[in-house]
Amino acid sequence: MNLKDSDFIRGDVPMTKFAIRSLIMAYMDIKENDRFLDIGAGTGSVSFEAASRGAIVDAIESNKEAVDLVRENMNNLNLKINLIEGFGPDNLDDKTYDKIFVGGSRGRIKEIVGFAYKNLSKGGIICASFVTLKNAGEFLEDLKKEGFSEVEVSLAQISNMDKLGLLRAENPIFIIRGEKND
Repeated sequence: MNLKDSDFIRGDVPMTKFAIRSLIMAYMDIKENDRFLDIGAGTGSVSFEAASRGAIVDAIESNKEAVDLVRENMNNLNLKINLIEGFGPDNLDDKTYDKIFVGGSRGRIKEIVGFAYKNLSKGGIICASFVTLKNAGEFLEDLKKEGFSEVEVSLAQISNMDKLGLLRAENPIFIIRGEKND
């Protein structure tokens, strides 16, 4: 199931848009019963997209408004995720995941990548999206240092048509993924 942006209750919290969510789901190869973790879940749009595809989802978020939106959208979309209030990786249990998505890092990229390498199953995938080159570069460097393989970087540029028919570009998004092969 593909969730449309209009399916979500939204506030002032940034949301990963439909086209980017679709790319993220493809890069992560989400399957039924995948154990999925969303760090920095925001509105939960990526978490709900994974849940709609049958993944078992844990999502962690520290922003109170975002946490409230995730709860509202759980009821609105009739999708279940395990919502954890706090910061990743500090407030996460030591459990194994098949897929980890990083939507927000709060400056903790290195710690998150270390947690992911320790807690991903063999063949597990980590994926993140960034709007800044600095954070994308740091994530990429940390993936390589930690030992992730099959590292891929994509730049997605999405444009929407306004009322006059003019294309209005959204912020370009870096999508980076890596695999744990041991």
